[in-house]
Amino acid sequence: MLKIYITIIILGILAGVGAGVKYYYDSTQATIATLRENNAQLEVAVQTAQESVDTLRSDMAKQAELNNRLQQDLQKAEQYGDSLRNKLQQLDLVRDAIMDAEKLEGKMNGATAKIWRSITIDTGGDDYPIPDWLRESRQRAGIEGGDQNREDNSTSSGPTEAGATE
Repeated sequence: MLKIYITIIILGILAGVGAGVKYYYDSTQATIATLRENNAQLEVAVQTAQESVDTLRSDMAKQAELNNRLQQDLQKAEQYGDSLRNKLQQLDLVRDAIMDAEKLEGKMNGATAKIWRSITIDTGGDDYPIPDWLRESRQRAGIEGGDQNREDNSTSSGPTEAGATE
């Protein structure tokens, strides 16, 4: 009978050890599965972060290039402003207005028309022809004035908008 008790005790101990091994194996496999899932999520997160970093780098490069262009344009605009200031310092508009008011008016009207055409083109509008009142005043005068490169510069006085031919 002692043999039976010892056999039962040994079988109990072996069953306990077997249950412990089974529990350890199952918990280890569950931990491994969780770690695999977390690893996959981390790989996706790293990939997303890397794409974000690459996008930021390319955006920074584009912004640097645009900033350089903007700086160059600003320098050109400042140079143009300086040249305009120099031209205005050389002109005596009061004397010109007293001496030949019609000529000054024509120049001002032509320059104004050119500026409005430039603004329209720069803001995406269609290029429109020289206004009729300006074209007619040029034909009557038969003279292109001042700056020969400015197509809208007129040397003669033309009718104002109220008196324009429509």
